[in-house]
Order: sequence, then C-alpha cells, then structure tokens
Amino acid sequence: MSLADLRRAYARAELDERLLDPDPLRQFLSWLDEALHAELLEPNAMTLATSTPDGHPSARIVLLKAADSAGFVFFTDTRSRKGRELTANPRAALVFWWGELERQVRVCGTVTTVSEAESVKYFDSRPEGSRISAWASHQSEVVRDRAQLERQWADARRMHAGERIPRPAYWGGFRVVPREYEFWQGRADRLHDRMRYRLPDTGGWVLERLSP
Repeated sequence: MSLADLRRAYARAELDERLLDPDPLRQFLSWLDEALHAELLEPNAMTLATSTPDGHPSARIVLLKAADSAGFVFFTDTRSRKGRELTANPRAALVFWWGELERQVRVCGTVTTVSEAESVKYFDSRPEGSRISAWASHQSEVVRDRAQLERQWADARRMHAGERIPRPAYWGGFRVVPREYEFWQGRADRLHDRMRYRLPDTGGWVLERLSP
C-alpha cells in the first residue's frame, strides 16, 4: 500500500470553546486523565523538541513525570544532546499524541531546571537497574558496541554494591513553563478542532480557535 493512501476518518468527539476549562492546565489534566482511564500505552509519553541557539532542531520521546502550576517536568542525563541544547537555549515544545482518542496537545514554553531535592526524590524512586544505568551510560555519546554498554553497567553495579545508589550530579530534571497550549481534536473531513491558549505579556490566558 502506498503511504499516500493511508488515511483515517476522525469522528469520536468535538471541541466546543464554550465547554473548555478557562485554565489550560486543568483542561490538559482532564484529557490526561481520560487517556489514563483509556489504558493507552504510555499516556505520559511526549515528544520533546529542542534547538541549538543557532536554530538546529532535534526531537525525541520522553516521559512526563509531573504537571502542575509550576510546569511540565521530565528527567534526563543533562550531558545528553537535549540537556546541552536546553542549557544553551532554554525553550522547548512538547507534543502529546493520544491516537486512540483522536487527540493531540501541544505545549510551548521556557525551560528551567528543577531543584536538586526534586531530582533526588525522583531518582530514588526509580528501579535499581535504572539508577545503575544512569551511572553506566553517558547519554548521547558514541559507544563501540552493546558489549561495552553492558560492561559499563556491570562495573557501575559493582561500584555501588551494598549501598543506596546515589543520584549522579549530571542527572536531573527540567521544567517546561508553558506560554502556549494547543488542544487538537480530530474531526471529519479533516476539519479538525484546534483550540489555542496563549499567555500574553499582560497576563491572563487567551483562548482562541485556529483554522485546521
């Protein structure tokens, strides 16, 4: 089958601006709750798009670990490509795709680092193997082969045998502070519903409908 022939008709739901929550975070959490109850695979998975200061973009999937009035939080090796780009250019875009619900949410904003206490608390909650991997892997660096990675993991496990595995200083969290949200609901005939919340410099969220 040709890729050009792949298409799907959307007809599950609609978006009415009169029924949307005036607070975009509450609207997001409502949709996330529906995705959780629908038992979707990794409903907290999101595409994270970053860019170098001179405009070279990159994107990857990461997992949302907190969403509240302070922002959207994820954790990573800060030496990674995304970590370096966010440090040099603290702006990011997030995309959540819940295909079974025919929904997408886009979030754009500025980026800050989370506190050391937050990073330690989350790191300590991770499975032991994941904590060992944080010591074994220099994320985004070239490795010779899989065997090298496995040797590094075994070395890290031996190094921390019999002790609580501490958080590496280079491992921590980033927080995306939203300036814009877009809620997308698939509709028939590609006449999709798109609702954008934007935060002007004067404050107060503005809700507006976008053309599909």
